[in-house]
Amino acid sequence: MRTRYLVCYDIANEARLTRVYRYLKDLGIHVQYSVFLCSFTWPELQEVVSRITDVIDAKADDVRIYPLPAGDAIVTLGCGDRAPRDTLVVLP
Repeated sequence: MRTRYLVCYDIANEARLTRVYRYLKDLGIHVQYSVFLCSFTWPELQEVVSRITDVIDAKADDVRIYPLPAGDAIVTLGCGDRAPRDTLVVLP
């Protein structure tokens, strides 16, 4: 079973930041500066955690992976231009 996750990061070093960004851009949708929307199975999530752990400095960097509740719609507010398929976009 696949689950959606928000992968959010704050990485202090530009080289590490670039490596994490390049890795995640192949796995999910870049929805904000340091946030990706991804869909993983449990084994895929474990691989992602392992790969990111190998790149970051745990004393200087912060990476968080939040599971999203099941649901059919994701609501995007504002001027974001990267929205996943089947997204309800609400503009002011």
